[in-house]
Amino acid sequence: MPVLPGAEPYHRDEGPVGVLFCHGFTGTPQSLRPWAEHLAGAGLTVALPRLPGHGTTWQEMSRTRWEDWYAELDKTFADLLGRCAEVFVAGLSLGACLALRLAQVHGAAVRGVVAVNPSLAVDVPLLRLAPVLKLVIPSVAGVAGDIKKEGATELAYARTPVRAAATLPRLWSLVRSRLDLITQPLLVFHSPDDHVVKPTSVRLLRERLTGGNLTVVELADSYHVATLDNDAGEIFAGSLDFIRTHASVPLQRD
Repeated sequence: MPVLPGAEPYHRDEGPVGVLFCHGFTGTPQSLRPWAEHLAGAGLTVALPRLPGHGTTWQEMSRTRWEDWYAELDKTFADLLGRCAEVFVAGLSLGACLALRLAQVHGAAVRGVVAVNPSLAVDVPLLRLAPVLKLVIPSVAGVAGDIKKEGATELAYARTPVRAAATLPRLWSLVRSRLDLITQPLLVFHSPDDHVVKPTSVRLLRERLTGGNLTVVELADSYHVATLDNDAGEIFAGSLDFIRTHASVPLQRD
């Protein structure tokens, strides 16, 4: 299946510290590429894979589920870990949820996590009906493009495949049930004015992560896809400072 122009994965080898980037549900690497390029320019080795079923057609995505997306990230993480002294993970929306799952599974092998508007709960009531709707309709309206910045666009599907969406509640439940396993440093960027993910997810993190490893930064001038929005520069700089602080080895450009 041909990949949409601009939806290609991005990889760049630089220094001994690696970062695995996880894009969001129905999105593509395009939403995180400027962030990945910024960190690569600072001397980090970066990997931004395209999740299965994404960046082609929503019909192809309909044949995939969260386990397929996680498996791709897990494979990329293992590759990075084999080439880098240590690895951080970072993600947007559902990609942030998958990044947290990587931290739960791999423990100390994940040095730290950066999450932008993480999705950990059913924020769209229609998704509660997805297990039934998938038997009736193949897709519903998409959730992409929630960006405040004029002229900025997200490369993502205009339709949401219901069969793929029906697998999300199990992932959310799994990640929420094991938040106690996340002991790594966690930096969360949160847009209060988010039309896709409600504040529930960040509230859950604040309530459950009480060990001092959570930092939340509010993004006052961005919507959901903050990595392409007005506060993108704050995310880029803040995540680089976070990695510099928590890395046990110097970055390539330090």
